[in-house]
Amino acid sequence: MNLHLYLEIFGLILIVAALLLGLWRLFRGPTVPDRVVAADTLAIIVTAGLVWLASQLDNPIYLDIALVYGVLAFVAVIAIARAIEGSHR
Repeated sequence: MNLHLYLEIFGLILIVAALLLGLWRLFRGPTVPDRVVAADTLAIIVTAGLVWLASQLDNPIYLDIALVYGVLAFVAVIAIARAIEGSHR
């Protein structure tokens, strides 16, 4: 096995570990804002995973999908944050 393969496996392990930690915080978050931050973190991790997939498959369409997903996730988190802020008033 060469160094390139080790780095690919290491990158996949890091993404999966980050995903598991984010899911843990999403389900165990003590407050709603903690869960919103965990959801935003998971969206960023999924976007990074899509970029990693694009590099592994050598297919640039996944970069476009990652870009659209990232923008939609950002808009969703802003909408959720505004809804939470409105409910605390």
